Amino acid sequence: MSAAERSPTPLGPLDAMRADPEHHEVLLENEHVRVLDARVGPGEETAIHTHVWPGALYVISWSDFLRLDPEGKVLVDSRTMGSPPGPGECLWGPPLPPHRVRNIGDTELRVIAVELKTPI
Repeated sequence: MSAAERSPTPLGPLDAMRADPEHHEVLLENEHVRVLDARVGPGEETAIHTHVWPGALYVISWSDFLRLDPEGKVLVDSRTMGSPPGPGECLWGPPLPPHRVRNIGDTELRVIAVELKTPI
């Protein structure tokens, strides 16, 4: 049984690794954390997916993006967030319901996400 299968939170078919493996890679996974390398190139859009765990997000490279709900409504427009984070900066990310990400910038959006499976 894999660490994901032993997780206290069940993963559905929209889990990032099931629904969008083209843009997400597992770097490490155990019963406590899952570390994802999320990459979205300029002009690319992810499949609709979820993140059921909160996590620390380490920015490798930043690009403007839209986070959209399944119907296409804009949930987040990074251009309205103030100063963009630079490489090496960290952010906190809550669990996310079904969404997709569209890179509307000129560079790759790349973030390492350390998802916390167990309460702190």
